[in-house]
Amino acid sequence: MAPPTPLRRRPGAVPAAALATLAVLTVLAVLAFGRLAPGGLRDDGPHAAVTRPPSAKPLWPGLATAPPPATSATGSTTQAPPQPVPDLTVPGHDLSAVDVHGLLAQDPAVTAEERRALGSCTDCEVRAPEFRDLTGDGQPELITAVTTPGQVVLHVYTLSGDRVLPILQVKIKPDFGAETLDSDLWLFEPTTVTTRTTSHYRWDGTRLALVERRVDGIGLLQPTETGADPATGTGPGGGPGGGPGGAVPLPMRPSAEAKPGAGAAVPSARPGRPQPQPARTVQPSGPAVVPEAKR
Repeated sequence: MAPPTPLRRRPGAVPAAALATLAVLTVLAVLAFGRLAPGGLRDDGPHAAVTRPPSAKPLWPGLATAPPPATSATGSTTQAPPQPVPDLTVPGHDLSAVDVHGLLAQDPAVTAEERRALGSCTDCEVRAPEFRDLTGDGQPELITAVTTPGQVVLHVYTLSGDRVLPILQVKIKPDFGAETLDSDLWLFEPTTVTTRTTSHYRWDGTRLALVERRVDGIGLLQPTETGADPATGTGPGGGPGGGPGGAVPLPMRPSAEAKPGAGAAVPSARPGRPQPQPARTVQPSGPAVVPEAKR
């Protein structure tokens, strides 16, 4: 028997194993070289157009506005420097030894209404002085307030040698509040039932200058009808809400646990709407006739 003839590979044919290996290498090359290097660019498609942020648009821009006050190099309003209170010296450089009534009486800037408060005046008062360092030199300044029937005037004095300098005089509301923080002075005045005005004063080397004045909210009003005054809660007709007499409040439903107290009048029950009665079954007077079943 003749031996089997060995299979010969056709010229140019590629083994299947080589093809599979080539396919795997191609996939790996695509994965390796197809990725972007760090920091590369990539197209993510179209993006939304960039819009400018909204800006403030003034109303009535053609109207002239009030010019700002002229300021000095230190930022304070240009005013004449304070002058010492005439005919008054402070031996020992101690403001706490100064008589407040005598100091106010000598100050030419004190108003005539304040001067009446220095004497016998109804609803007038000169507050006891407080001493706080408001100039940052380690020496306290004298702070007092004069209450008159119309307003309150707050005064602040400092020492220059043995002379007294008025560095602040401001009119404020009678129910004001005041405090100091470091060398700054803060005044609080109720503006409405829900807001107050805060004034911040700071030493500028010559006087206590106003740094900031703002209105702060201190509470919330109950919701009112359209057209009501937010400060008083009354409408155009004078009553709460809107129309004449105001809005009529809705009656409150009494609680099931509420009981009238002794001697309290118990309201009579209102007649309710009649409820439909269930139909009654009418019994026959004689024996019932049973129909005969059909055959």
